[in-house]
Amino acid sequence: MNIFRTALLMAAMTALFMAVGALIGGQAGMTLALIFALATNFFAYWNADKMVLKMYKAREVNARDAPELVSIVQGLAVKAQLPHPKIYLIENPQPNAFATGRNPENAAVAATTGLLKLLNRAEIEAVMAHELAHVKNRDTLTMTLTATIAGAISMLAQFGLFFGGNRNSGMGILGTILVVLLAPLAAMMVQMAISRTREYAADKTGAEICGNPMALASALNKLHHGAGDISNDAAEKNPATAHMFIVNPLHGLRFDNLFSTHPRMEERISRLSAMAGGSSSAHHYMREQESGRSAPKRRRGPWG
Repeated sequence: MNIFRTALLMAAMTALFMAVGALIGGQAGMTLALIFALATNFFAYWNADKMVLKMYKAREVNARDAPELVSIVQGLAVKAQLPHPKIYLIENPQPNAFATGRNPENAAVAATTGLLKLLNRAEIEAVMAHELAHVKNRDTLTMTLTATIAGAISMLAQFGLFFGGNRNSGMGILGTILVVLLAPLAAMMVQMAISRTREYAADKTGAEICGNPMALASALNKLHHGAGDISNDAAEKNPATAHMFIVNPLHGLRFDNLFSTHPRMEERISRLSAMAGGSSSAHHYMREQESGRSAPKRRRGPWG
């Protein structure tokens, strides 16, 4: 269902691009915008992972630097039948994590020090499984394609603003202005909807990889509140990267609306609870996790 919905949304994005291209830029303008967007995103596809990791001052760790984290990720990669990704640690108090890389063979997962301090081992495993699910589902490629089309639509809108649009379209100046203003907004809405769909899919696949849906639900609950209480300055300066994180790192988007990159946390937890077999056992698990009674405290080993 998530794959079908993603395909449907991407088809809607493509149809929007074609319509805007015909109305504003004509065939020539549409072609130029698409070429420029493809070139920009081709560069991003090959270099975005390095750029993002550098942006967040992430440092790569190994079994000597962070034995527990590396053991968790490598064990999950075996379960998911994925190559071992590179593992990064971000010195940031906000509990969060993300995955990047153009394909499974060139993937990386990153976790903040805040996440490692907040969660127990089962929850860390669940979060890392979620990030590996993004790698397994090739969400980086999906979002790159989406960004390509959205970028082309924005280019066409600017083309129409500066050159008056396609004079043969019959829209008139008012119609051109409306398309210029509304087309990028519509593209962003579809792009965010695709991002939210991929988060649901990663939750499901991640729960299957780690075999513990409620550990992921508990982790999401803790991360949601933790990220809401602690600012992530790097993310605030680079909001375009917000969709990469497992929970929204920005403080300006705390609810699920048309412009949010993440689904409502209540809905994510509800879906995971259903996977675990019912809400009553789920609520009991969540209460135990919050009170710290369900498992012995994780040893505070060296994380790097």
